[in-house]
Formats: sequence, structure tokens, C-alpha cells
Amino acid sequence: MYFRQWGELNRLHALPENVRVRLSRLVAQDAGPDVVVASAFAHVDRATAYVFTPAGRTVAATEGARPVLARQAVALLADGAGITVSVDSDAVSPYERWHLYLPEPGGTPPRMLHEIAAILARCQESRARRRAAEHQAADELGTLLFAPGAEVAAVEGALRTCGLPAQGPYRVIVAETGSQRAGLAEGALTEAVAHAGPGRASVGRLPDGTAFAVVPETADAAGGCAEFWPLVADCEPSVPLHGGIGSAADGPQDLNGALSEARYALASARTTAPDSSSVVDSSSLTGLDTLLTGIPAEVRTAYSSTVLGPLLDTRNASAAALLKTLETFLAHDGSWARTAEVLHLHVNTVHYRIQRIEHFTGRDLSRLYDRLDLWAALLCRTPSATSDPRARSSTSPAR
Repeated sequence: MYFRQWGELNRLHALPENVRVRLSRLVAQDAGPDVVVASAFAHVDRATAYVFTPAGRTVAATEGARPVLARQAVALLADGAGITVSVDSDAVSPYERWHLYLPEPGGTPPRMLHEIAAILARCQESRARRRAAEHQAADELGTLLFAPGAEVAAVEGALRTCGLPAQGPYRVIVAETGSQRAGLAEGALTEAVAHAGPGRASVGRLPDGTAFAVVPETADAAGGCAEFWPLVADCEPSVPLHGGIGSAADGPQDLNGALSEARYALASARTTAPDSSSVVDSSSLTGLDTLLTGIPAEVRTAYSSTVLGPLLDTRNASAAALLKTLETFLAHDGSWARTAEVLHLHVNTVHYRIQRIEHFTGRDLSRLYDRLDLWAALLCRTPSATSDPRARSSTSPAR
């Protein structure tokens, strides 16, 4: 590609001195990338330029440039079309790195493009330093929301410090990347909420290390975040990116509850897709099978062991037969005949096995509550209920 023709750089043109000085002054004044790009290409006839993130978000573009869909931008970058804006690896996460792209680069010397990319790098580093202070304010907000019983006035003050409106509605979104390096989840979440809409968002870290964001619900923040989550996750395909989205919070007094919902949805995402990236909207947890995925694995295992008891003894062939009978009986709404048909048993054998199940579990399978206890215990086994055909996809918002 033309961007890689390093051997030609020395005999091609660089930025005019007056343009270089103007761009340096803009960066020193904390001008945004849109202003820098507009000024950098103002002297180049009919030049169209974009700045993309790895997830395909358009950070800046020259005036009159046609909009580029995120997936199209990702495909362009995957083909090597673009200059990576090189910044300090610790200052900017791999989810947010900028790439300078020109659809028709022939009229712009490669050396000039690399100089513009270097100036954009200074611009991004400046924004990263400024955002570090914003993250500190967000961390303080997260500390308030993490502990129940925070005073509403204190939360309102923290929201204002973060540049957020003191009144809702809001959305709370959380994310984590497991044991990967610090700051990775915050970078991914920053990119995801930026994709969701142009509104202001506050991204920080909770006391337990989980990344979180509070976003004004001015648009479909939840749907937008879920839609672009796979694109963001693909920026680091070896790192599972899990997320959870809480329901809309009407005001500051509801943010603690919204955070709890988001964290529960995050636990569900980890359970349903431990080794791959996913985001779960709490509003999609509408069935017992999906609801249970948000409960910690240790609690699910303990509940299943307590309720099912001897039926989980894998060394006992008769226990395995009883467990299979119980699964089939409950899956077919307690029908003796259908259970017998599916298992190729006589109905009297089914009756006998159900009696044995009731003996071992202390439950009466003629009672709805006892059936629900046993069904929940079956769903809580490891692996979890993700194999249930009714379970929703964890990478999609509620439908």
C-alpha cells in the first residue's frame, strides 16, 4: 500500500511550515481531532480524510466526507488501508487507537500524511491526559454508587463533577476483561459507549476494579452499546470482554439499583460465555434459566447439591437414571405418559422412579413449588443453563 512506501518519503513533500506551526498551536490549545484534521487538509485540494478507531468509529473527518459505517471502516483497516497514529501504549488502550485514512491518497504525499499522523498522536495523548482526570472524578462517583445508602445530594454533586446532568434518566453499563492489564476494560467501555451515541458519558472504575459507565439516556444507549460490542471486542480477540447493562434509572436516587442490575447482568455474561466476549442487558433476563445465570457459580453449585443430593452421584448408575427421569418429567410438564414415551419406559416404572426422587429430595412433585425448586436445581448445575433452548443470546439486547 501507498502508506508503506517508506523508501519514497525522503524525496516527497512534507507539511508546509505555516501549516505545521498552526497544527502545533491547535494541539497546544487542546483542539479536538476534527479541528486538527480540517486544518491539516485545508491546503490540499479535494482531499477527503477520516480518523477511525479499530472498532470503526469515525473520530473525525474532513468537511463533506461521506459517512462510513463502522463495519466498513473496520474492513478498510483490516485491509491495511490507513496509518496508525502511534501513541504511548500505556496512554491509550488498543480499543481506542486512531487510524488516519484517505480514500484517494494519490494527491497527498506520504511524508505529509505521516507528519499529520504524528500531530494527531500528540492530540490523542493530550486528550488521554485530560481524560485521566475525568476518570478520577468518575471513580469517586463509582465509590458512591457502589455502597448502598449514599446521599442523593452527594451523588448529584458527583454527577455534576463528571459533567453529567443532575437529573436522569441514565443508563449504567459495566465491563471487565478478567485478569488482563489495568485500564483495558475502561478503554473498551469508553469506545463502546462512544459508539452508542455522541452524548456525554462518565467512565471509571468501581472499588472492586470493574469498569463502569454512566450514560444519559438521551437515545438507545443500551441497544447501541450491545450492537457495537462485538466490533469493540474484536479489537483484542484474545481478551474476552464481558459487559452488563442495567435498566434505565429515572434519577440519581436510582443509580445504585441500576448499577446492581448491571453487575448482575455482567455475572450472567460471564456465566453464559466465559471464554468469549458478550454483553447482557438486564431486561433480557426474563426467564428462570437466564435469571439464574447471574447468581455466583459457587451459590448455584451449593444450591444444586443441596436440593438434588444423591441424584448427583455420578458413580451410581441408578442415580443417573433418576436424574434423567426428573429432567424429562419436568421438561414435559409432569406428564407421566410423555415421560414414559420419551424414555421408552412403562408408565409404572416412571411412577416408581418419581417416588424414589421424592424420597431422596424430600420434594413432592405434585406440588408446583417443589417442581420449581427441582427445576431451578437442575438449571444451577455445572455447566449452567446455556444449553437450554429457551435461553437468549447474551450478545444481544432484549427483544
